[in-house]
Amino acid sequence: MTQNNDNKKNDFYNVDMEDILDVMGCRTRREIINLLRKEPRFVSEISQELEIGQKAIIEHLKAMEELGMLNSSFKKIVRGRPRKYYDMPHDFSINITITKNSLDIQITEDNLNLKQLPSGDEWSKLLEIEKKIDQGHWEAIEDLKNQLRLYNNLKERAEYILERINRTEF
Repeated sequence: MTQNNDNKKNDFYNVDMEDILDVMGCRTRREIINLLRKEPRFVSEISQELEIGQKAIIEHLKAMEELGMLNSSFKKIVRGRPRKYYDMPHDFSINITITKNSLDIQITEDNLNLKQLPSGDEWSKLLEIEKKIDQGHWEAIEDLKNQLRLYNNLKERAEYILERINRTEF
């Protein structure tokens, strides 16, 4: 599947409801979703956490990614090959309504809780800093403080732009 993330996201809201029910009916897939809603993870992390073989985890991840429920991206690590991380690109609600005359399943996006993660490079940088700190390289704390300053400056600028826009609205 060679779609960009926006197309995958839009496709997710048009997916066959049987596919959604199949995914949500599988305990392992629900457990994977529960892990990924907290933070992006790579296959071996998920496998270890759930105590399930990596091959099985890969199959579950592939099925959910094809539906558009999950995204994957490669992140550089300090040593070795880049790792393929999986994450949930958006929050959503699945509503099932059953009456005598109908069965209705709707997927809606939770716009109030959209997850915003840093870009792949920024995420990799944070993971590198964390690893350095975990290894006792305390000088990396300064790198972390610099990253926080950068993010705070970006946040302040974004708030300023929003405030300026709100002042000019009718």
